[in-house]
Amino acid sequence: MRDETVARRVVLGALGAVLGGCAAAQPAHPVTPVALAPGVYAVHGSPGAADTGNLGRIGNAGFIVGPRGVVAIDTGTSHAHGQTLLAAIARVTDLPVRVALVSHVRPEFLFGGSAFRERGIPVRMHRRSAGLMASRCKTCLDDLRRTVGEGPMRGTALYDADEVFDATHGLDAIGRPVRVLHFGHSSGPGDIAVLDEAAGVLFAGGLLDARRIPDIQDSDLPGWKRALQALRDLGPRTVVPGHGASASPQLIDGVERYLEQLEVRVRAMVAAGDSLLGAADAVELPEFDTWDQYDTIHRRNVSIAFLRFERDLLFKGGET
Repeated sequence: MRDETVARRVVLGALGAVLGGCAAAQPAHPVTPVALAPGVYAVHGSPGAADTGNLGRIGNAGFIVGPRGVVAIDTGTSHAHGQTLLAAIARVTDLPVRVALVSHVRPEFLFGGSAFRERGIPVRMHRRSAGLMASRCKTCLDDLRRTVGEGPMRGTALYDADEVFDATHGLDAIGRPVRVLHFGHSSGPGDIAVLDEAAGVLFAGGLLDARRIPDIQDSDLPGWKRALQALRDLGPRTVVPGHGASASPQLIDGVERYLEQLEVRVRAMVAAGDSLLGAADAVELPEFDTWDQYDTIHRRNVSIAFLRFERDLLFKGGET
């Protein structure tokens, strides 16, 4: 009976969002939770880069409902987005949100945290993510205000994490087994994944994107590859990536292939003594040229990888 009630709330909430959007003066941005398993929901973001059309809401979020409450996973792009995510949770369950986990330090995953905090919900992240957020996210927020607009970002502010942690652990907050996973420096220094052990649903955060170019800016590539194998070893049934549609664990294979092909091609250029100038044009990866952000993130990845591998060659004798 409870599952039927929850399903009815989700459907009615989705219908309300659609009808409300039709009446709105500006483009609608409905937040509709998708049930992936009993008690496990994803809220998928828009494709593309942050802009005025999508309000910067390009990252996925989600939540897990247990007997004693809710764990929210990622908090959205802005204060308003965080409020919208909380409203979406309330359409599904009357239980309180006990904690909000931030999976990694990208603007579309963390700036909604203020909306959670104003309701007394602690925002929790890895210690290294908290440090990275404090060191650079004022600039990220300024950039968002320029690209998305002052209006959608109104009330959004940088904040300090309420709770930090250093290692993989179980989260005993909602009466349902939730595992917070940190694999060391991988896609980012403090990037985490969250596993709902009962349903086998993995929220992969920055470790995985679906048909979107992975961003290597904060990564340690060997650590990322080890983390991807660790995710595969978990044997999840469903994966919620940081961006893109939820999918099967085969999602891991695509990200792994991209990172491998990027490394092989760029290392070959560095070994041949080629110049960074023109490298982004030279390293074409046809398997991935239809993926979201290929023309932007991929080109930046090539430049970042080139400089790293060139440094390796100069200071480590070619060893990595």
